[in-house]
Amino acid sequence: MKGILEAKRYMENAKDILREKAIKEDGYYRDSKYVKMAGHTAYAGILVALDEYIGKKGKGRKDVDWYRSHLSQLDKKLLNSFLTAYQLLHLDMAYDGANSAKLAAIAFEEAENIIRWLETRTAAA
Repeated sequence: MKGILEAKRYMENAKDILREKAIKEDGYYRDSKYVKMAGHTAYAGILVALDEYIGKKGKGRKDVDWYRSHLSQLDKKLLNSFLTAYQLLHLDMAYDGANSAKLAAIAFEEAENIIRWLETRTAAA
């Protein structure tokens, strides 16, 4: 449950970064530096929650394929949410600085879906 609380904190921090620093104007964020920061923060939040639920990897660093393989065994819908969040948060926002507010909203919605899914499973356990 600690991972879920931490993931929610990351999400709030990411939203604050966009709201306070990125400066939305006409549906787009003006400062890609803060879009990148918010995307990375939100994606890291997802990973915190997933790591608590899935567990540790043996040796080496986890990558998207490691998560993909584990999530495909858990739930296909969760896998789809993760892959969408990975694309939007990690690649489009965090690396490319995509400044569309609509894209960010969809990315955050997918991240929150993942966190909610994990929260219901950890509460039931």
